[in-house]
Amino acid sequence: MTTDTIGGVWNYSLELIRALAPFGTHFDLAVMGAPLTDDQRRQAQELTNLTLHESTYKLEWMENPWEDVEAAGEWLLALKSKVRPDLVHLNGMVHGALAWGVPVVVAVHSCVLSWWRAVKGEEAPQAWDKYKQLVTRGLQAADLVVAPTLAMMNQAQALYGPFKAQTVIYNGRAQNNYQFGKKEPFVFSMGRVWDEAKNISMLAHIASELSWPVYIAGDDKHPATGEPVELENVHFLGQLTEKEVADWLSRASIYALPAKYEPFGLTILEAAMSGCALVVGKTDSQAEIWGNAARYVDPGNADKLRDTLQNLIQDEFVRNVMGCRAVKRSHGYTADPMGQDYDHVYRQLMQLSLAVS
Repeated sequence: MTTDTIGGVWNYSLELIRALAPFGTHFDLAVMGAPLTDDQRRQAQELTNLTLHESTYKLEWMENPWEDVEAAGEWLLALKSKVRPDLVHLNGMVHGALAWGVPVVVAVHSCVLSWWRAVKGEEAPQAWDKYKQLVTRGLQAADLVVAPTLAMMNQAQALYGPFKAQTVIYNGRAQNNYQFGKKEPFVFSMGRVWDEAKNISMLAHIASELSWPVYIAGDDKHPATGEPVELENVHFLGQLTEKEVADWLSRASIYALPAKYEPFGLTILEAAMSGCALVVGKTDSQAEIWGNAARYVDPGNADKLRDTLQNLIQDEFVRNVMGCRAVKRSHGYTADPMGQDYDHVYRQLMQLSLAVS
């Protein structure tokens, strides 16, 4: 399996590896993107069915990545020859077109072209044509394309299809890592305040108009200047470990992520498992996942976000109802069914491969 150290794909990968341990599945995990943090290394070392292979090759969505992507492909094929896997699971899309010689699953967690549409409101510029060409080739070469929501699958098919086969497997988290604790009067969020897709900057800028403080697990430094940013009623917590995140979520009354683009949203799921009332961006994927268990806001409407949050702050009964709905809905997105679904498709693909050979 390939993964990267940047964002939610890392957590998804480790959760899936952990969920498949009872099935006797061993993973050789090829890491790219950036060096592992101490916390990530500790997480990986806790898993007995995992062998780690580290690199820092650029990912396909990064700036001028193609030399690195090609070198990463050579590294992955050499690794494949060494470990001789029964199946390859890629969490990047371009490498789906390599000559693997075994069944290949490619997971579409997100993509630049759908991101550009959602965040910029326009088609990606021509500079991304090579990305589109190589991602299309990788996805169409895969034996199975998996997406974490039907909304993401529909976008991927429209942009890069048709595929040989596709299925939706919802992401999951281990419920026992998150607790519904004694709730305290604050709004919580997670992510880089400069991330246009997560849109946390809108939350940060209306925070001064809320009667509760806003705590953000993320960096307060501007990416260009490196200077810390001070915003009224906003408290930046820096990078937190998984355990620290779980503690904050257990105490948070409201979790807000007015994202313009969020094909699944593991942090939202973690908040739901922790009994937070959810306020999220109104997108097809979030409506598919959360139904009536979240409050939805137009990601471009700061006044609506402010009013929605303030109404929840002032109405404890509705806040509690929304927290309970979120917990109940989160039971459909635990790690066990995700593991069962992946085990099923892995075994199907290996059986088909044997039948053909």
